[in-house]
Amino acid sequence: MTDAKTNPPAFHVQRIYIRDCSFEAPNTPEVFLDDWKPDVSIDLQTKVRTVEADLSEVVLVLTVSVKNAEKVAFCAEAHQAGIFTVANFPEDQKAHVLGSLCPSILYPYAREAISSLIMKGGFPQLLLAPVNFDALYFQHLEREQQPQDELVEA
Repeated sequence: MTDAKTNPPAFHVQRIYIRDCSFEAPNTPEVFLDDWKPDVSIDLQTKVRTVEADLSEVVLVLTVSVKNAEKVAFCAEAHQAGIFTVANFPEDQKAHVLGSLCPSILYPYAREAISSLIMKGGFPQLLLAPVNFDALYFQHLEREQQPQDELVEA
């Protein structure tokens, strides 16, 4: 166990970057002719990878799909990544930092990247609501702790 006085917990953002992004608008230009009543679908995923001791890469994958008049208007996706130093934390706290705090830092960057892609695609601005990553993290923990139903063969 580490001594908190000699090795205090340390958290640092080392780098934030776009790892991947894409934009598809398969039904242009016809989709621009329809009345704009979008049906928006948003998906968030977080991936964590250890780079080396106390250094982790966190990737927040934000996917926005929009249909209009039953046609796909566009799909935009950003893989917003960051490298973070997370040192001298107990394992449960380290998991919380990587699963909640880091995605919270990355989300505004991903949201801006998605908004920019959408507007460059010729569509109206889409303002994505803030996300409570703490709540999502604890929901994820709760799901992991629930016993899995066993498959029963007939």
